[in-house]
Amino acid sequence: MRSKTQLLALNGVIAGAYAALTLVASAMNLAYGPIQFRFSEALTVLPFLFPGTWPGIFVGCLVANLLSPYGLLDVVIGSLATLLAALMTQKTNHALLAPLPPVVCNMVLIGGMLAWYEVGFSAQFPALFVANALWVGIGEAVVCYVLGLLLLRAVPQVSYLRQYVPEARRSFRPSHSG
Repeated sequence: MRSKTQLLALNGVIAGAYAALTLVASAMNLAYGPIQFRFSEALTVLPFLFPGTWPGIFVGCLVANLLSPYGLLDVVIGSLATLLAALMTQKTNHALLAPLPPVVCNMVLIGGMLAWYEVGFSAQFPALFVANALWVGIGEAVVCYVLGLLLLRAVPQVSYLRQYVPEARRSFRPSHSG
């Protein structure tokens, strides 16, 4: 059982880690745009293990998106995509499904945001949306299904952290506790 103070501290650590990892990816030109491998997005699986950590994911993304070349548009839409993904991930009932919400949310919302940023709602929007959604989705899938699943496997193995992971979430078997 976690106290409110422990949950607040965990959210702070997650927010800081998300922002820092995004800055690292940004320095490598991998954090923004249609082709991105934002390492920090792997953290969006953590609400599966630690329900109640979606605020840390959201705040970390919000801070990271303050540096986005897409400005306020990315601060709002990009942060919303990550917030929705974290909330949906918290509701998944199997570890192998935990990376799916970030992939889908970012494909749709970031793909649409990038297409609109480039051409508005012109005749080119649908084709550009599909292209951007595919590129963003591929990057998100790689990050969330490789790094995210590694996190889901490794974190419950850390004895100190294991006590905070609900029993039903400690392995890759299905859970009916939602």
